[in-house]
Amino acid sequence: MRIAVPNKGRLHEPTIELLERAGLHVERTADRQLYADTVDPDVSILYARAADIPEYVRDGAADLGITGLDQATESGGVVETPTAADEDALVDLLDLEYGSCRLVLAAPENGEIESVADLEGCTVATEFPSITRSYFASAGVDAEVVTVTGATELTPHVEMADAIVDITSTGTTLRVNRLAIIDEVLDSSVRLFARPDVVDDPKVQQVVTALESVLAAEDKRYLMMNAPKAKLPAVKDVLPGLGGPTVMDVEADENGNGTVAVHAVVDERDVFSVITDLKDVGASGILVTEIERLVE
Repeated sequence: MRIAVPNKGRLHEPTIELLERAGLHVERTADRQLYADTVDPDVSILYARAADIPEYVRDGAADLGITGLDQATESGGVVETPTAADEDALVDLLDLEYGSCRLVLAAPENGEIESVADLEGCTVATEFPSITRSYFASAGVDAEVVTVTGATELTPHVEMADAIVDITSTGTTLRVNRLAIIDEVLDSSVRLFARPDVVDDPKVQQVVTALESVLAAEDKRYLMMNAPKAKLPAVKDVLPGLGGPTVMDVEADENGNGTVAVHAVVDERDVFSVITDLKDVGASGILVTEIERLVE
């Protein structure tokens, strides 16, 4: 099975890092390689431009692809289940939760365009013509869509377009170019995509599970501690954990009194207050560690 991943740019390093954390170590053999093996002999990597990855998957050059939702949607459509897919659509298997951005409609500040309806009969420049045409069709607005390949934000100022549809993360570039956001067209992030015919393949499901385990471990911490056995009910009240804490006897006297070891998974944001509460109920030797993967 082959996974297509971005060969450069802002998505490359996070993607390789995610695969590494999921246990799919990528063997690096050359700076400009097109293919790479992984520690799994059944899984290899295809390096490609982020915008080309959906087409590689559709054409069968790769079985899975990791790229932005905006790229996949622009190139032919995305669905959530194989049964809903036509021959060009890819199945959105998993939101990988990085590379977040928005595709927005923007027009010159303090101008006459304040809503989508104001663009009836106007010209809109974009690098995403398919998404933009679908957006205006859904809004019932007849606008001319002009495809550009760069510097989209400049087109209203040189009278090439009345408005633009473009990617933004913070909105800074739009503000610098005196453009105001009129509407949000698409909320995008990096996803794992597949062709409909491979979704149920056991190896595909194995990759999905591996990536999900990394995402599930984000913002979670593993807590280990000792506590008097008599205080265990109070400790459990503080630590419901993921499915409840794990409790193991450490030592006990003939009456059953003694110490237990308690392990639990908690949200990172709760660690500060939880440790204080644990100490208050008698826990000691509290150890907090990061979690690399968590299979639920």
